[in-house]
Amino acid sequence: MLTDVLTLPPPPISRSEILRYSGGGGASMDISALIDSCIREAEPSLAYRAVWRMIPVERRGACIDFGSFSVKSHTLDLALRDCSRAIVFVATVGLFPDRAVRRYGEISPSRALVHQAIGAERVEALCDALCDRLSAELSLSLCPRVSAGYGDIPLSIERDVFSLLDPPRKIGVTLNDALLMSPSKSVSAFVGIKNDKG
Repeated sequence: MLTDVLTLPPPPISRSEILRYSGGGGASMDISALIDSCIREAEPSLAYRAVWRMIPVERRGACIDFGSFSVKSHTLDLALRDCSRAIVFVATVGLFPDRAVRRYGEISPSRALVHQAIGAERVEALCDALCDRLSAELSLSLCPRVSAGYGDIPLSIERDVFSLLDPPRKIGVTLNDALLMSPSKSVSAFVGIKNDKG
């Protein structure tokens, strides 16, 4: 089964998304300067890594069967409708956002908040870039991605994803007993392949 680990170049930064994730309204001169300063601090230390695999999709009654595991989820069923294969991945921008949030949490809460927002924007941009790259390189038309915890997709499916992809060894992402990933700015997702001939 096709599996790969990728390191991607940094995707373009969206300051408007960083502002949105930080809960800001209009961008004042002060917040714009703070965002720019935090971006300069973060950029050298961010990683853009992902591990992915193409997996079969088959419906068995109320469950979706992925070969090595299955799940019951109306949300996932809709997201993968008419797909015979999907891509499952885990992507991360590394530990820097977590470290920056801890470092500035007490001494500069506004700076900690912006670093949190940068981490959120960066990992979402990484997921978009990964899907764009796989679509282009594999000549695939991909559905929108969905993740555990969205709709009725159970968080417990994270254990199956981690068992399948081995992110701790391959990209340094771990899963704790509460099903939270570390680094926290990491995402797992399923992406259906449209009009797939297999």
